[in-house]
Amino acid sequence: MFRHETVLKREAVEGLQVNPAGVYVDCTLGGAGHSCLIAETLGPEGMLIGIDQDDKALAAAEERLSGAAPRVRLVKSNFRKLDRVLDNLGLEAVDGVLFDLGVSSPQLDEGERGFSYHQEAPLDMRMDPEGDLTAYDVVNEWPVEEIARILSRYGEERFARRIARRIEEHRSRHPIGSTLELAEIIKEAIPAAARRTGPHPARRSFQGIRIAVNDELNAFEEALEIAIERLRPQGRASVITFHSLEDRICKKKFQEKARGCICPPDFPVCTCGRSPIVRIITKKPIQPSPGETGENPRARSAKLRVAEKV
Repeated sequence: MFRHETVLKREAVEGLQVNPAGVYVDCTLGGAGHSCLIAETLGPEGMLIGIDQDDKALAAAEERLSGAAPRVRLVKSNFRKLDRVLDNLGLEAVDGVLFDLGVSSPQLDEGERGFSYHQEAPLDMRMDPEGDLTAYDVVNEWPVEEIARILSRYGEERFARRIARRIEEHRSRHPIGSTLELAEIIKEAIPAAARRTGPHPARRSFQGIRIAVNDELNAFEEALEIAIERLRPQGRASVITFHSLEDRICKKKFQEKARGCICPPDFPVCTCGRSPIVRIITKKPIQPSPGETGENPRARSAKLRVAEKV
């Protein structure tokens, strides 16, 4: 059973200001928590489009949304192909787009997917099980300098070079094949004093490898650009991020699109002709309540930002 605890569900959907006759896209369908709430608000003329790469998520969502009144279209795709999805459905514009960038709980909890450093599994980490690149490929075949780079940049791991060198030592003797083997290698590379506090020693490195395997940051930036382009006037983008790299991309993109004239201050008249494309609704990101983080610790790092097309 595909079960996922949806984070900031009410806040993210309220941010969309759902029009019962509107067209909405849930780019990260997952357990369909947000989509179910959107569907409850839509009338018979409304449309909901759900996108996910995971067959299990799509099957579970289809069941959960089977009784929804509006037209529902579920599409297996990477959300970076949002343009193609909308074109294939004959849609030029939509009224709202939602992103929830957290890894679904079933992906973390089902050992065979290889996302968890707590369970023995093959090194996989693919969001789309049909994808070509796996964590095994990254760990065993990528140059050590590139491994250090992704651990540092995507995992924000301060011991990235030490970990990459330790991985290189181990793989020179035999391939690193499982999640627990990799987690132990990472643990060995981190100084004992640094292991005594904070999260699991492998948490940041697993995050960095997962992001690299799925090209998550580039995919998100591309998709958010497309989403803003395809919004109707007064349409909204509602985005939930779970770590600083994603949040930085969202914040920067919204600020860039909300900016008007970029002429130097001493110009007597505007010559750039630039006008704001969006209006930022959330001046500061919305974060989960203490009650929500108490019930779902994975929600603690979530941030919600909302922007409206001008």
